Amino acid sequence: MGGGHTPKIVGTVWGLLVLNTLGSAGAKTIVPLPRSLIQMVTMGALVAAFALALAVNLQLRIRASAYMFLLTLILVASVISSAHLESGFGALFRCFRLALFVCTLWLLSRWWDGSLTFVRHHIRMYFAVLGSVALGLVVSPGMALPDLYGGRLVGALWPLTPPQIGQYAAVIIGLTVLLLLSRRTDRTSAAVVIVPSLVLLALTHTRTATLGLLLGLALAIGSLLLTSAAARRFFTWAVVCAAVAAVGFASMLQAWFLRGQSKENFSSLTGRAKVWDALLAAPRTTGEKLFGVGLGDKSFGGLPIDNSWLAVYNEQGLVGVTLVAVIIIVLGGVALLRPPSLQRACAIFLISYCAIASYTEAGLGDASPYLLHLALAASLLAAPAAAAPLGTPEAPSTLEAPTTPEIPRPRVPRWARGSEVT
Repeated sequence: MGGGHTPKIVGTVWGLLVLNTLGSAGAKTIVPLPRSLIQMVTMGALVAAFALALAVNLQLRIRASAYMFLLTLILVASVISSAHLESGFGALFRCFRLALFVCTLWLLSRWWDGSLTFVRHHIRMYFAVLGSVALGLVVSPGMALPDLYGGRLVGALWPLTPPQIGQYAAVIIGLTVLLLLSRRTDRTSAAVVIVPSLVLLALTHTRTATLGLLLGLALAIGSLLLTSAAARRFFTWAVVCAAVAAVGFASMLQAWFLRGQSKENFSSLTGRAKVWDALLAAPRTTGEKLFGVGLGDKSFGGLPIDNSWLAVYNEQGLVGVTLVAVIIIVLGGVALLRPPSLQRACAIFLISYCAIASYTEAGLGDASPYLLHLALAASLLAAPAAAAPLGTPEAPSTLEAPTTPEIPRPRVPRWARGSEVT
């Protein structure tokens, strides 16, 4: 159903989805931005994305996708859990937002054909977000590295937290490295993206993003080892550099990893474990266990949950947890069954990164960057659409395609046919 040239407006729609998922919570910015204004901008971006996607796909042509089907089921489960209003009317608003998000992805699925188009959109948009973070760091280093966050990098122009910045940097670093290894981009362009993103990632001191990047790249490059000499060389050098760093910079790496925390605080995952234990110990009805209490702000007792599985369990119950698990399993299984390719490697990186980050970050059950990452993986794993012959217009949506009129053959006399060699 996709095939052919992808309209430029599709990239604009993808960028608006990225803007919508940036969120409205974070550090203080140089120019104070009311949260209501930020929410208006992010929600307006989603409405605009849906309107543009609908305008460019008026025929409502969509492409079958197991990921989108499961995401739609998550939306249904969210509506069921939020209908009781245990989380207030805000839950219904979040369901409406999730519905627009899912519908927009359905409209874009027409162009999911296994190409790298959406990968490049993904890198460009998140690199632009990181550009705003770097600009805030230059303009006001004090506000970009506040004591409130322990000197970790935050968004000084747009309220972004260190884990968000770390996530965006890690994802585009991984994708750009894979493009470079497959010679789909030149070294200069790759360096422009990778080097500053690595600096920003280091300044965030985000352990989850760093581990997700390293393990995700290891799995992705491992899938290319049998078919790519460049991947084998990169993997060898990466192992050598890692060994040297582990020996020569062990104390420095340990200090960066611990972020000045005590061993007790580190073992409790910066206090996350206490919230998780309280959430699991809270009494629940059978309905709440199955469908949760409705979409909320991913917190429990006023504290962030910071775990996708427990956040989904709290808001969408065991049904939601099952659907999220099936999404990861299905995407991972399809990726493993695909022959080695750059698209498969990028999908493996994105899926593994989201799976690793889900332990300390929430977002797999609601409109979030993680669902966009998985949508990108689904687009990469889609089979290429059958291309129409050159010079042939696209067949209309009818049961039968128009046939080429048969050219009548000249009649051959009987005596001429009899003289043919048999």
